[in-house]
Amino acid sequence: MRNCSLSFSRFSNGEMAVPEVDKQMLRELELMGFPTARATRALHFSGNSTIEAAINWVIEHENDPDIDQMPLVPINIEIENGMSWMTPDEVKIKLQKLRELARKKRDEEEQGLQREREKDRIRAGKELLQAKQINEENERKRMLLLRKVEKEQEKRAREKILQKLREDKAERRSKLGLQPQDPGDAKSALPSQRKKSSVSVNPATKAEHMRDCLRSLKKTHKDDDARVKRAFQTLLIYVRNVAMNPDAEKFRKIRLGNPNFQERVARLKGGMEFLELCGFEKLEGDEYLCLPRDKVDMAVLSAALSQLNSAMENPFFGVL
Repeated sequence: MRNCSLSFSRFSNGEMAVPEVDKQMLRELELMGFPTARATRALHFSGNSTIEAAINWVIEHENDPDIDQMPLVPINIEIENGMSWMTPDEVKIKLQKLRELARKKRDEEEQGLQREREKDRIRAGKELLQAKQINEENERKRMLLLRKVEKEQEKRAREKILQKLREDKAERRSKLGLQPQDPGDAKSALPSQRKKSSVSVNPATKAEHMRDCLRSLKKTHKDDDARVKRAFQTLLIYVRNVAMNPDAEKFRKIRLGNPNFQERVARLKGGMEFLELCGFEKLEGDEYLCLPRDKVDMAVLSAALSQLNSAMENPFFGVL
């Protein structure tokens, strides 16, 4: 490349212009963080030789007062040895072109930044939408499960009322010396001792025991509402995971030595008893609480979820 150090022997009327420098080396210096004026001055005074020479020049002259001023050199319009140098008008045209190129470059860089910002905005919007959809789906599943629990509870309540009516009717007929109208009435009038044998597996009775456990937990730790709430939430997660994924062993197995489990459930009165009512048992040297697959009772789990939701949403739960 032509050395941009011009011969200053004969010049016309003091016209000045920015010297030409190696555009590739100028671009590399700008990418390194050097201002355009400083990089141009360094290339010009180092003879456009190498990047290293330009950097060394900057280091040696970094305290110069005009270090960040664009260098100017006189314009030679005289014809020597058949070579014609640029006229002042040509220099003005060239400077205008350089300004246009610089402006175009800035516009392109700004457009590139805007495109990147738009991509980031779109990506963030998609992530937010996906998170919202996941939350809505989880909430939908939770509401479906709660409705299922409520329907089962209503069904059990109706059956209990009907059973009570049949028993009362059979008892009245028996007192009057009448025969039962159907075999079902006779079976319903069996001695109370026989009926007690089925109480231990009745989900409705278990639900009452579960409610007692949660009430006991809340009353015992009534001075620490946050801890009680955390215990209820932890129990809800355990039970809901099994109810929604009964075949997944990882949800049916709890390590007793887990510090979080000890702090949130095991050390609170009623916590362990509640899980045992759900069907969990101590296995493997008392290191784990396990709910065997063949002992998963959806009616019992539904009752447990209902009791937990009542404990968390009813402000008077455990008070009365």
